Amino acid sequence: MLKLYDCETAPSPRRTRMLLAEKGIEHENIQIDLRSGEQMSEAFRKVNPRCTVPALETDDGVLTENAEIAAYLEALYPETPMLGTTALERAQIAKWNWRCEMEGLMSIAHALRNSTPAMKDRALPGPRNIAQIPALAERGLQQIAWFFEDLNEQLKENEYVAGASYSVADITATVVVDFARWVKVFPKESQTALLEWHERMKARPNYSA
Repeated sequence: MLKLYDCETAPSPRRTRMLLAEKGIEHENIQIDLRSGEQMSEAFRKVNPRCTVPALETDDGVLTENAEIAAYLEALYPETPMLGTTALERAQIAKWNWRCEMEGLMSIAHALRNSTPAMKDRALPGPRNIAQIPALAERGLQQIAWFFEDLNEQLKENEYVAGASYSVADITATVVVDFARWVKVFPKESQTALLEWHERMKARPNYSA
């Protein structure tokens, strides 16, 4: 059985949990306490030397990035396609998932990690200490607001983030919207397409995975 090294409060492993739930894949869940620094322990370094979650232990080794986890699970469990079924669908999903990661999740992470006193010298995840840069926090807040504008425009014309079908891009975007609350950024009342889409996402069974 697959083993997921997880942290229920963190956004990155939530993406994997939601994907596993959407595909109905059974797995063992092992919680890693990020607040106490368990990810830096020698025991967990043996699982993932990068000291990050998620880490998915499979018969083929340990996968530590959401992109590789999604590709692996899609290949083994294609019955519920999450990366697209046509060339254009795959391209659109890849594009919007990348934008959700880089303009959404990364922006929020910059805002949070570069402004939170408890994260001093932990401006980036991983085994190395990195000093905070306050200007990156300011830029992150601006970029996530801009990204919500773009995502709202995309959802005016599409039922889902990357088009007509639910995909990993919707999972990532859902986590972006929820994670943004940590830095007190919310969709505007005028961004009705984004807000309506988010309500539909909250009604899906995998939302609470």
